[in-house]
Amino acid sequence: MAPIAVLVTSAFILHLVWRLVRSYFVKSPLDVIPGPPSRSIFGGNLAQLLEHNSWDFHDHLIYTYGPVAKIHGFFNANWLHVYDPKALHSIFLKDQDSYYRGEQAVHVVDLLLGPGLLAKYGAAHKKQRKMLNPVFSGAHMRNLTPLFYDVTQKLRTAIETRVKDGPRDLDVLGWMGRTALELVGQGGLGYSFDPLIEESRDELTEAVKAFAPAINDVSWIRAIAPYLSYLGPAWFRRILLDLVPNQKVQRLRNVVDIMSKRSEEIYHAKKTSIEKGDADLLNSVGEGKDVMSVLLRENIKASAEDRLPEEEVLGQMGTFIFAGVDTTSNALSRVLHLLAQNQDVQAKLRAELHAAQEQYGGDIPYDELGALPYLDAVCRETLRLWAPVNFVNRQAKADTVLPLSQPLRCTDGSVITEIPIPKGTIFLCNLRACNTWKGLWGEDAREWKPERWLEPLPKAVEDAHIPGIYANLVTFISGGHSCIGFKFSQLEMKVVLSTLVSSFNFEISEKPIVWNYAGIAYPTTDHESSRPEMTLKVSLVSR
Repeated sequence: MAPIAVLVTSAFILHLVWRLVRSYFVKSPLDVIPGPPSRSIFGGNLAQLLEHNSWDFHDHLIYTYGPVAKIHGFFNANWLHVYDPKALHSIFLKDQDSYYRGEQAVHVVDLLLGPGLLAKYGAAHKKQRKMLNPVFSGAHMRNLTPLFYDVTQKLRTAIETRVKDGPRDLDVLGWMGRTALELVGQGGLGYSFDPLIEESRDELTEAVKAFAPAINDVSWIRAIAPYLSYLGPAWFRRILLDLVPNQKVQRLRNVVDIMSKRSEEIYHAKKTSIEKGDADLLNSVGEGKDVMSVLLRENIKASAEDRLPEEEVLGQMGTFIFAGVDTTSNALSRVLHLLAQNQDVQAKLRAELHAAQEQYGGDIPYDELGALPYLDAVCRETLRLWAPVNFVNRQAKADTVLPLSQPLRCTDGSVITEIPIPKGTIFLCNLRACNTWKGLWGEDAREWKPERWLEPLPKAVEDAHIPGIYANLVTFISGGHSCIGFKFSQLEMKVVLSTLVSSFNFEISEKPIVWNYAGIAYPTTDHESSRPEMTLKVSLVSR
């Protein structure tokens, strides 16, 4: 075994050395694409791109180099920063089979969340997607609406108890995290995590909220994830992980352990309920209407060819929790922060909600809730300007060509309208940059103006064929890797906002709010803190 271990280790080291030096010896068509200079041999521009306060660097990248620029990734490899809509249309839709999430991303997701939808590509991804698509249909979302209202009414009661004697500062992000987890728990998994009406420091809630910041603190893990299997079997790698003398690595390990353990508990409890029959399932949380119950039933009925193995079904659990909790809770927090800063918008939205609630005698039904114009405008505008996911990665599976919507002048003086893409090229697809490009949205593109959605959009937006499944935005992207749960997310946002804004007024408190750039943007009290937190002054609304 020793000689084999030495050979494997030697091969691993040689591979890393080659990755480190090859950009200096191998010419690439990307060499002439303009972009910022590299900051380090190992990390390129990644520290500038991913640090907590990297908003200014991203703006510099956008305004200095335009819709396509060369950036430097791990080992100074040539990457492309892209927000050109025609290029994104090629990556996400037209030529989507030529791209995938990337070797690094796939390995990291599989390592942290298991073999769910985000960790698969090609035929395996399509198989999972085929099984999951019907589970997130509009019909299922309509069935979940009463359940969502039940959860948010508990949230309303909890907040009302705290502000009944007058305005009070509350950590709104904490409440949004607890609520989103309970909505995903009941609506997605058929499991209750948090009673909401009682004080709770649920271990899983804390772990889920810490997940994105913990990953961001060790972003370098992406560089080594594809090579970890060289270190030996899983049990041995776990021993090595426990010995890593790095507080940030151990924090991420603890967060992943908590999420994995609770996911397995939920999965096996749900599977047991289904095996006992419909009566037992109807008495469970979610009454068998939740996403996981539907998925398990459909998977049992599926042919052997279409059926997902147990580890892949279990892998959806961490994916549901990660993709459905942090994104939506942070998006809701962003909306409430913006409403606190724009009291006129908050008052207008509240008037629309009160009128609808009076018309329907309480909770607004699913179809009518989705059709409220100003509520929809507030959600769309927030998801345009401040989508919780700022960027996604893609990697070329083969040599290909990337079309551009406008000519690009290269560093050698040539002008091109398409870029030859070598196999393995990694793309940083900047979703927010596309959603706020002044060339499409006009000079006020960086302003938060819900009213823009109450009139026709600029012709440039309509003509750009932006690859998105929602509102001419790339927020949820498009194609085979579009966000499968966007209807679930929309229902969450609108039910929570209709309940909270109609009942409470939100104002800015004296405690600072700073939004951090990350895979999922999150608020803290300053850029030095990694603890997610957002405090607003909350008071009752008199009707």
